[in-house]
Amino acid sequence: MRILWLLLPLLPSVYPSFVNNTEDLIWGAYRPNLYFGLRPRLPQSLMTGLMWFGTQNYQSIAKARHACDQGDGLDSYTWTHFDPRQGGVQILQDSQNNVEITTELLKVPGGLHGGSWAARIKGAPIDPMRPSRISTIFYLGLEGLGGVDMVTDESENGIDGPVDFSGTTPDLGDFTIRIVDAPDNEAVTTGPHSEAFEERLGKTHVAGLRLSPGQLWTAKDHIIQSIVTRASPIAEKYRSAEQAPDPSFVLQLPDDILTASNLFAVQKSFEGEFQFDVFFESASANQKFDASTIDQGIAAIVASFDSHFEETFPIPSSYAADDVTTLESFSKAITSNLFGGIGYFYGTSIVDKGFAYEWDQDDEIDDDNDGDDGARLTEPRALLTATPSRSFFPRGFYWDEGFHLLHIGAWDTELSLEILKDWIKLIDDNGWVAREQILGEEARSRVPAQFQTQVPTFANPPTLTMAVTAIINQFNAAHDGPSAADLGMDYGMGGQMPLTGIPKSGATLNRAAAQSVLREMYQPLKRHYEWFRRTQRGQIKQYGRRARSRTEGYRWRGRSEAHVLTSGMDDYPRGPPHAGELHLDLISWMGFFSRTMKDFAQFIGEEDDAASFAEIEWAIINNIDDLHWDEESEMYCDVGIDSDDESTHICHAGYVSLFPFMLSLLPPDSPHLGPILDMLRDPEQLWSEYGIRSLSKSHPEFGQGENYWKGPIWVQINYMVLGALHNTYAREEGPLQERAREIYDELRRNVVNNVFKEYQRTGYVWEQYDALTGGGRRSHPFTGWTSLVTLILAEKY
Repeated sequence: MRILWLLLPLLPSVYPSFVNNTEDLIWGAYRPNLYFGLRPRLPQSLMTGLMWFGTQNYQSIAKARHACDQGDGLDSYTWTHFDPRQGGVQILQDSQNNVEITTELLKVPGGLHGGSWAARIKGAPIDPMRPSRISTIFYLGLEGLGGVDMVTDESENGIDGPVDFSGTTPDLGDFTIRIVDAPDNEAVTTGPHSEAFEERLGKTHVAGLRLSPGQLWTAKDHIIQSIVTRASPIAEKYRSAEQAPDPSFVLQLPDDILTASNLFAVQKSFEGEFQFDVFFESASANQKFDASTIDQGIAAIVASFDSHFEETFPIPSSYAADDVTTLESFSKAITSNLFGGIGYFYGTSIVDKGFAYEWDQDDEIDDDNDGDDGARLTEPRALLTATPSRSFFPRGFYWDEGFHLLHIGAWDTELSLEILKDWIKLIDDNGWVAREQILGEEARSRVPAQFQTQVPTFANPPTLTMAVTAIINQFNAAHDGPSAADLGMDYGMGGQMPLTGIPKSGATLNRAAAQSVLREMYQPLKRHYEWFRRTQRGQIKQYGRRARSRTEGYRWRGRSEAHVLTSGMDDYPRGPPHAGELHLDLISWMGFFSRTMKDFAQFIGEEDDAASFAEIEWAIINNIDDLHWDEESEMYCDVGIDSDDESTHICHAGYVSLFPFMLSLLPPDSPHLGPILDMLRDPEQLWSEYGIRSLSKSHPEFGQGENYWKGPIWVQINYMVLGALHNTYAREEGPLQERAREIYDELRRNVVNNVFKEYQRTGYVWEQYDALTGGGRRSHPFTGWTSLVTLILAEKY
């Protein structure tokens, strides 16, 4: 009977109707900044974490593993299978300590408080011929109301057998946590001076600590300090000895539990292979777990994941690969890592309502700043979000999240909506949402001080609209019935092509329920759209510019002399900062945003709004040609102001030049499409055998300076290019349809092959790839938008 309830929830996620199906999303690996950290989706509650260090020497504790850090030098760490509703398997390769650690998470629904879970941590030597001596520390801590106590009797020399805790919180109810060793674990028990430590060898050691409110995220520092404080006098005792005791004898927790502890650490030291299990059992679920629960449950998760993956992200038989099985495993891993990078964040952020650069100070924006100039802390906010990189960017990024949600939504539409709802809730009364969500002290600890403050006139590419469009297209395609055109609701602008494929599970989702959920998001998103049009407006008539619309021109606020961080393409070449600038990428995004709002309004029956958005979309498309096309260079360009105070084109061949094409704002018979495809396919400009470069190879700034967006290849931009080719220019009739197909096929293969090759070579996917060699560069693992390779393989755009 127990096997039945265990396996039923782990069958592929096909939901009979669109409901608020979030109970199995309460718990998760929602501390993605840690190698293995669990918490519920609750503001102040129980949190857990895993630490480990080698005991082959005394220095290794200074490099204890806990938070994902490129400086740790792990060979790789990757979820091989992970579903946010079920759990999964992660493998961490740490050759410096000669250990491969596997973490397994099994979520079991039931009861009234978000269900229960079980975790397994196991390790094995990478090189069996070398020693592998590892000390692990699993900790649990509680913030907010409630309490946790250690049930197992304390012992000054350590504990034999399981370690049990009980606790309660208003949201989780009563619960127990048990930490149980596998029977075959071995510890170091012999060596110099072993007789002096005999009573403590081979046992589990614990510590109970009191941390101030809001400081649980500093658990590692306090735990390490507890070990060092105990070890220092022991080490001093043997300073003059010919041989020091084995580090595992000395580097131990003190087995001291302070009164009213809110942080408990459980340490185990091993030699060779090891395994232990952690069981969190919610009292309201009335379930009792053991090792077989994890054995059977993880096998079910892996089988379920594999089946759902093959349905959702199949590699077409037409895609020629030397080893399809290995390629599919890679695709599963980067998908799993995106899902395993979903985190729950809660806390204050820093906002400065009064800051503006010199060229932005004359803006007449009506938004009331309440006189609160200067950096100030906001009220705490909560956010469920994917993250770009667990090691380097473990927080929410607006620019990235729209791409993340394309991938997540193709797997689990309801989860995508759940994340999108949290982002929509962050839109303030004026319509602004911060481009980086740095919520709380833990998040701020990973961000340089100069980047922590957010400014309410600074924007970011509105990629959340991609997720809205994808969800609407999934529902429209999953239900028979008249199209928008049949209903007389297509206003002549052309329907937006789907940005993701249609998962089978989407076919059963209830349209009326989906409309209800999306309708709640409509007004905040409309307010956000109006904020963009109000605060990022550019000047047209002031410089005698000729355009069919006198209003549709746009400029990114918040740029500096050398960077336009708000554009998302930080150091991409631009003209000198000036209030009269117009930015091609921003007007293109606004065309896309207008089209999305049109589709959104149609979907929920707001016909008057849909007609208004259609008019704005058409005006923007006209002005892209009128304001931004440069006949001499045959490309779309930014617009700037020259030394004579005259309007002039600022042309830098690269990603910015492609935006009207990438967002499918050009018709397939546009006379400008040919020059764009020429530039795209020219090896002396943007084309490489690894993907499309961010800046032309022939540009004088190519590869110069910090070289962030001055040549390197970015997967999400290549995904946009491929999507435009696949969905529009290679699909719809036009004079360049066949050429678009050829470019699409070649570019798709180049991008996939290079990211896969670098993954095999380095163990990671990367933030960007070298423009000349294709080598992985900068942050890793970067399984945010680089995981779009899975969608590229499956041709889901």
